[in-house]
Amino acid sequence: MKLSPLPPPSLANKLKRFVWSLAWVFLYRPTPSMMHGWRCFLLRCFGADIRKGAHPYPSARIWAPWNLVMLEDSCLGPNTDCYNAAKVTLGKRAIVSQKAYLCTPSHTIDDSFTLVGAPIHIDDFAWVAARAMVGPGVTINRGAVVGAGAVVTKDVAPGKIVAGNPAREVSESALGQSDGAITRQADR
Repeated sequence: MKLSPLPPPSLANKLKRFVWSLAWVFLYRPTPSMMHGWRCFLLRCFGADIRKGAHPYPSARIWAPWNLVMLEDSCLGPNTDCYNAAKVTLGKRAIVSQKAYLCTPSHTIDDSFTLVGAPIHIDDFAWVAARAMVGPGVTINRGAVVGAGAVVTKDVAPGKIVAGNPAREVSESALGQSDGAITRQADR
């Protein structure tokens, strides 16, 4: 996906992010892990589209809740970093594991150093494993798996497993191949 220029943050945007930062520090971050409902409520108050059963963990760092969509039973795991200057969407039962980094913005590599970005979409049943990095404009398609520590700068095809830096296809996944349930290889 082509990266588009992002507008410089307005004063209103900076104030909104400041208020969200205070809410995150005092109302979101200190909550016990099982209080997903409360954190979903707070995210909705700041404009996030959060569906039933979503699990944002207390240490998940979300830069702009108004650019976050979490569908049914999706998960932003412990210590994930969601730098969402553009929209980030997690599909049904999508998982972003601990310490993964979702980064929608970047800069042009020229004298202007213009802020650019594109949305990230993590489709139904996809899994971004621990410490993986997903760059701007990337789509992780249905049932795909991003291995631990991988750096993803291009779309991942449905049902594929990628690993490494840069991420390369290494195998196939069985996630999301049944009617709404995650299946294991042994169950097929």
